Amino acid sequence: MNPLRVAVVGVGSFGRNHARVIASLPDVELRAVVDADETRGRAVAEEFGSAYVADLNLAMAEIDAAVVATPTGTHEDIASKLLNSGIDVLIEKPIAASSAAGERLSDLAESKGRMLQVGHLERFNPAVLALERNITVPLFFEIHRLSVFSPRSLDVDVVLDLMIHDLDIVLSITGQQPSEIHAAGISVLSPKVDIANVRLVFSTGCIANLTASRVSTEQVRKLRLFQPGEYISVDYHRQDANRLAVAPPQALSATPKINFESLPVEKSEPLKLELEAFFQSVRTRSRPRVGGREGTAALRVAEAILVKIKEHADLVVQTIRRAKQPRPLQERH
Repeated sequence: MNPLRVAVVGVGSFGRNHARVIASLPDVELRAVVDADETRGRAVAEEFGSAYVADLNLAMAEIDAAVVATPTGTHEDIASKLLNSGIDVLIEKPIAASSAAGERLSDLAESKGRMLQVGHLERFNPAVLALERNITVPLFFEIHRLSVFSPRSLDVDVVLDLMIHDLDIVLSITGQQPSEIHAAGISVLSPKVDIANVRLVFSTGCIANLTASRVSTEQVRKLRLFQPGEYISVDYHRQDANRLAVAPPQALSATPKINFESLPVEKSEPLKLELEAFFQSVRTRSRPRVGGREGTAALRVAEAILVKIKEHADLVVQTIRRAKQPRPLQERH
């Protein structure tokens, strides 16, 4: 089997990780590293035994697939160029700067018969895979994703930077878009929203509460799913999943007991699993686990959340302004 020839476009902090994993995989060749920063691009190419290419157009004739890990605003242009040239693409999340752009990329990939996978990494987290094997009737999600502040990804709000991972997981488990969205968020250390709290309501009655922050003093990445008679707790970072279930009483007068068990999890690096799945789709022409449509669906919900956050912020501003206005004398008594 000939090795797949792959380029990584954009080798900032996360793109470099893609290059690292690709260089370690069998039957895959890291053919090119493409980056606007020549010093950085050459350093990554040399580190992982590849060639630095300044112009993507020069690399396209030499590759079968590409990973796009550039700033979100460039995703549509770069991925479109690759897809139009017959190259399969894994694009980092969010899929594009807007859900409309995500739809265009998905349409293009389908019309060209190309693979388009979106880098929703947590879908490949072994703990999430264990969770999915134990889904019955999802009733309630409680999800927290807190991160220490970093200048990385400040071109997007925390909803698109961090929360979108969990939105994708909730949508994949419920199998539908929410019927109601309630959200609030604030800016702290950047012009964008840095902390957000969201409540999603689904037509089945399922509720999802999500909190994301990139100004926390600690790293927290946890999900709890409640379903009839039990709940499952997932720690993304530790890659573990535990179930607490109500055991039926042994006698009519007995008190129900709570059983605790750790679900079997085969730990591995999610990025490695994600890339292996992408290359398997490329070789077999099988549908990616997280395709363009799924990436666009998560982005569409994220956009609706940001609209709700703005509505809430406008309401708060109006409330503060009213509170500062002097009241007529007769209203003070």
